Amino acid sequence: MKKWIASAILLAILVFGSVIGFNMFKASKIKEFLANRPIPEFPVTAQTVKLEDWTPHLRAIGFIEPIQGVNISNEVSGKVVKIDFESGQKLRANDPLVYLDAEVETANLKAAQGRLSAVLSNYKRMNSLFTKGSVSQGQVDDAEAELLALQGQIESYQATISRRIIRAPFDGITGLRNVFIGDYLSAGTDIVRLEDVSKMRLRFIVPQNDLNKIHIGQAMNIFVDAEPDTTFTGSISAIEPAVNYQSGVIQVQADIPNTEQKLRSGMFAKADIILSTLPAQIIVPETAVNYTLYGETVYLLTEHLDDSGKSFLQANQRIVKLGKSKDGAVRILEGLAEGDVIVTSGQVRLSNGAHVTVIESDILNKPAEIPAL
Repeated sequence: MKKWIASAILLAILVFGSVIGFNMFKASKIKEFLANRPIPEFPVTAQTVKLEDWTPHLRAIGFIEPIQGVNISNEVSGKVVKIDFESGQKLRANDPLVYLDAEVETANLKAAQGRLSAVLSNYKRMNSLFTKGSVSQGQVDDAEAELLALQGQIESYQATISRRIIRAPFDGITGLRNVFIGDYLSAGTDIVRLEDVSKMRLRFIVPQNDLNKIHIGQAMNIFVDAEPDTTFTGSISAIEPAVNYQSGVIQVQADIPNTEQKLRSGMFAKADIILSTLPAQIIVPETAVNYTLYGETVYLLTEHLDDSGKSFLQANQRIVKLGKSKDGAVRILEGLAEGDVIVTSGQVRLSNGAHVTVIESDILNKPAEIPAL
């Protein structure tokens, strides 16, 4: 019995010992394999940092408005008897648009003008008799007052008739006509929209911190969705003298030539205010920058030698301070120097000390046409 137990214990020791030995042998082989395995190299694209001239832009948004625009309406009520314009017509200043019924006023004017000759003759006669001593000064004054009152009445009738002819206040293009022959118009009825589109304006806001960067006459580029392939040029024409104390912004106005009449009032527009050019700046693609809660970094590539003397590229993060961005590029204020080699794409899988291999790729090149969705 004792011999059997001893044999069983010996067998158990041999079995467990072999398992433990196999596992130790396996671990040593794995360790040997990992030690001899080549370090993986991740494919990336890279770029050498160069100094470039940088023309920063101050971006803003706003709405296009005409240099002059008004909804034409009538000052007095009356019936429309004649219309002298069509929708979308070009007009000159003082061109008549709508005639309102003025028969009563015209008749009153004729009656007053008919009395003018007699009243004027009476005034002249009274002056002549006064020089001869036949009438008093009071009679002359009465004749003069009657003449002046009649002349004022005639001017009043003429002004009333003139107000019943609605005219264009300036050169421009009409919109859609809202009235028809025979309509009775109450005072203030909207007749048509008239706009001078020879020059347009863009009204936008900028933060008060950027107020020292703008000035009257400063050039700017304007972009509208209706003309995606066209860049409109303009210049700042006015700056509001006061900053809005609630929002901390200030209103700015820019004039935009519109010789081809592509711009229309009400269009949403984006503007790039062109600032002074800064020479010899470090500019990198925005894709090279890693944005995190702890700051912005780029991967800097440096060349090293392994134990066998073979060279390899190693990537290490470098903290950078960013300036303004423009057209897919960003200005680096601190953290990089001329000649540094940085990763521009493929850094998602990288960590400090990772080995990389630089490849050529056109993935960052902008396509000639953006595919439609």
